[in-house]
Amino acid sequence: MSKRLFVGNLPFRATEDELRTFFEPMGAVHEVAIVTDRQTGRSRGFGFVEMDDEAADAAMAQLDGKEFNQRNIRISEARERRPR
Repeated sequence: MSKRLFVGNLPFRATEDELRTFFEPMGAVHEVAIVTDRQTGRSRGFGFVEMDDEAADAAMAQLDGKEFNQRNIRISEARERRPR
């Protein structure tokens, strides 16, 4: 099984490749997505990382609050989006 992690407080210039590299020491990264604004194409400052359960748990425990490109990122388990 795999878990989807919410990653908040990302620097606006962060790339998906940088985020993948940051998480890879915890285990295999299946997918990385940084959310962008539909109109401007600019990062919205958060994204998602999908990893195996154990790797995701390790990433939440060890990387939450750590510095990533001069910002302290927040990591939690992603929740399903509420319908609008």
